[in-house]
Amino acid sequence: MRLRSIGLLVTLALGFLAAPAPAEAQPTGKVYRIGYLAMFPAPPGREAFLQGLRDLGWIEGQNITIEYRYAHGRLEQLLDLVAELVRLKVDLIVAVSPQPVQAAKEATTTVPIVMVAVADPVTYGFVTSLARPGGNITGVSLLLPELSAKRLELLREMVPKLSRAAVLWNAANPFRALDLKVAQAGARALGVTLQSLGVRGPDDFDRAFEAASRERTRALITLEDPLTFTHRTRIVGLAAKHRLPAIYGLREYVDAGGLMSYAPILLDNFRRAATYVDKILKGTKPADLPVEQPTKFELVINMRTAKAIGLKIPQSLLLRADQVIQ
Repeated sequence: MRLRSIGLLVTLALGFLAAPAPAEAQPTGKVYRIGYLAMFPAPPGREAFLQGLRDLGWIEGQNITIEYRYAHGRLEQLLDLVAELVRLKVDLIVAVSPQPVQAAKEATTTVPIVMVAVADPVTYGFVTSLARPGGNITGVSLLLPELSAKRLELLREMVPKLSRAAVLWNAANPFRALDLKVAQAGARALGVTLQSLGVRGPDDFDRAFEAASRERTRALITLEDPLTFTHRTRIVGLAAKHRLPAIYGLREYVDAGGLMSYAPILLDNFRRAATYVDKILKGTKPADLPVEQPTKFELVINMRTAKAIGLKIPQSLLLRADQVIQ
């Protein structure tokens, strides 16, 4: 009898050792509910975020559920959408771009908020500092306003004696007004005058580019925003129509036919956001998670677009480019 008991214990022990270990990202077997709030659907970004979660063991429909809410460009809907997420008692809210972050910030001080694709979270008042966010908000930033001066430098290298450029931005977004001041300061330091092309909706794009043509503006930069990003194909088409050399804040514009971009990798921003979700669901407080800044930037040049508008790209730029689209 004693031998049989010993044998049974050995068998059970071996069986336990042979059994697969549970995934680290599945504490207590609870199914967590995540709110996902954005101005517009952005399939590539969302898929990058979900892939980041899967890499960490979080599988939608298994150990997490995700409540997707999109405002479709209507600012007045954001507060209603985030209030709905709070009523659903989500464990965490992922907010994409500044306006959804602001709406989530106004709706709750207790539900953790992970921000994605936010240019300057300190200036916007979302966090106390990058190293010590404080409160219930943390996440990843894009540093887009600070890069405006660098983009103007690249444009000036491409367009000799550039003294005047236009900046296309969403005037309906108060956060872009803050970014515009940063861009103007950078332009003044370079001796470049910026013509403001503020738009409030897609119907304003034609008028904005016509204004640039009337003022004989020689180049264009953009301040990235859900509105402009959603309509990036139209924007690059108008830049080509007006033969306006343009540099954009995200490479997706170049993929859509734009001339040039100098930017962090947007999809990395979404993938990195998944690491914040992982840590918060495992018990780390948002206030203890420093805001992450991008560390890699890429210069992408579209030679087909350059040829179409009759622009010769200096060899010095081509040699520095991370990718040249032929």
